[in-house]
Amino acid sequence: MENQTPVLLPTHIIAAAGVVKNEKGEILLVKHHRDGWVFPGGIVEPGENLVDAVKREIWEESGITVEVGEVFCISSNTAKHPGYNGVKEVPTKLMLDFFCIPTGGELRGSDENAESAWVPEQEVLPLITAPAIRERFSAYLDYTGRPVYLEYETHPTYTLKLKRTF
Repeated sequence: MENQTPVLLPTHIIAAAGVVKNEKGEILLVKHHRDGWVFPGGIVEPGENLVDAVKREIWEESGITVEVGEVFCISSNTAKHPGYNGVKEVPTKLMLDFFCIPTGGELRGSDENAESAWVPEQEVLPLITAPAIRERFSAYLDYTGRPVYLEYETHPTYTLKLKRTF
């Protein structure tokens, strides 16, 4: 047999987040050091399922436990760019955003964010300054029962490339 070049599978980051709405109609936001106010979420760990990742990320960032509902937005950040902290290149990222309701816990900050807060829904969008997070929260606000798909790039600047409803 000849020497064959190994086949490399594509590498993507998978992330999951949740918009948590309480019985007062308030939305859970966390204030990240880099992105400002955002709804909580993060990278799915190897071997972890999406629902558990959403629950873990929300609890780690805010102290709130949740029930995870349906997906309202699927996003692809298709920008690849030089990495940091020893990462050679940051690959394409796929994000899934879920509706969530709180089930318990105590609101707090974390190592990743300076503070957490319950914010009236109508006051949330003006607080979110990161363009991709604003677009994803707008998908939550505009939800009509069918998920939205977004393709965008965040590096070197934010560019929305595609938006469609399934």
